[in-house]
Amino acid sequence: MQSLLKKIRERRARIGVLGLGYVGLPLAVEYAREGFAVTGFDVDPGRVGHIRSGSSYVRDVDAADIKALSAAGRLKATSDFSFLRGQDVAIICVPTPLSKTRDPDMSFVQGAVEQVRKHLHRGQLVVLESTTYPGTTDEVILPALSGSGLRVGRDFFLAFSPERIDPGNQEYNLRNTPKVVAGTTPACNRIARTLYETLVDQVHVVSSTRAAEMTKLLENTFRAVNVGLVNEIAIMCHHLGLDTWEVIGAAATKPFGFMPFYPGPGLGGHCIPVDPQYLLWKLKTLNYTARFIELASEINTKMPEYVVEKIVDALNERSRSVRGSRILMLGVAYKRDVSDVRESPCLDILALLLRRGARLEYNDPHVPRLSVDGRGFASVAVDRPRLRRAHCVVIGTDHSSYDWPSIVEEAQLVVDTRNATRGIDAPGKIVKL
Repeated sequence: MQSLLKKIRERRARIGVLGLGYVGLPLAVEYAREGFAVTGFDVDPGRVGHIRSGSSYVRDVDAADIKALSAAGRLKATSDFSFLRGQDVAIICVPTPLSKTRDPDMSFVQGAVEQVRKHLHRGQLVVLESTTYPGTTDEVILPALSGSGLRVGRDFFLAFSPERIDPGNQEYNLRNTPKVVAGTTPACNRIARTLYETLVDQVHVVSSTRAAEMTKLLENTFRAVNVGLVNEIAIMCHHLGLDTWEVIGAAATKPFGFMPFYPGPGLGGHCIPVDPQYLLWKLKTLNYTARFIELASEINTKMPEYVVEKIVDALNERSRSVRGSRILMLGVAYKRDVSDVRESPCLDILALLLRRGARLEYNDPHVPRLSVDGRGFASVAVDRPRLRRAHCVVIGTDHSSYDWPSIVEEAQLVVDTRNATRGIDAPGKIVKL
């Protein structure tokens, strides 16, 4: 243990990062910038090629940093698992999606852990950062690694530290976002804490890996439930003839006891729609039903249908059927100024409109191509003729590059799911949630 601690403190520890997506690549780059020798692994040869050529495929990672670190020999990439033999630290950052039955798909984690087990050696630290259900580290990873014959806390060290990456966030990054850490033994705790203290300003150690796993799920379930609440408030306000955004803005003036959340077309992205399902699944194995989470999920999942009904009603008021209407959607990514369309509710809205016979186009400066119900689309230009020609412009994602006043001025009808048009005076032209 002391040898590994000394290597980490002196920046001599060799760090391997398994999975070079939106979590793994920033982590690998930051550790390399701290002076560590870092090797990133990914099964996608395209990602490996990007790093070797000094280019970036993650918006929040500067290509210049990759190029400089690669040239300095501090950042390497490979698709060969045997590299793990030479690593003092192995950090697992692979996806944890849901299966078609909405159960946790642990195949990526299990595959990575099996490879780590094959190459596990004395004095090595293994950390899981992938979001998962409480008990994964103890019930899945520890038994697998112990199968190597090495003993945890003495021969090797195991910890869990949930990722807290927020793509596109310019204020909070790896360094200034506190890191939650838990080891399976006190020795594991100490080593994992030391590792992350070289990178982040504040490390918060909890009592168990289960507590750390639950912490991540609480963070994202908190958001999912509150978004579900405010989405239902939006529907209530519609029935009551009230402006949802005015009501939320007024409530937000209270300096205590209220935190504003805002409605939208549904939940999207890699975490918020998925992570609460991990908790639901785990609790069902314990014969407990998390009713709050299920209800929020039901409301959020139905929001695309609600948006489509808004579009249909708005067109009907102008004596048009949705069938045959030209509809232009602006923004399809799950959040502002990112290219990620995973779980994006905009895709569901487009699919529903397509099935109703609408003539669809979309624009997204971050998403050049898209597939909806097996049909391919390419992002079109947002120009005056196209805006004027569209029977309805739907604001799906409020990217900062859009000129909303000009868009509203040229459009016949705007359905705004993000309150992007706030402050624009266009009576009878804008429909909001």
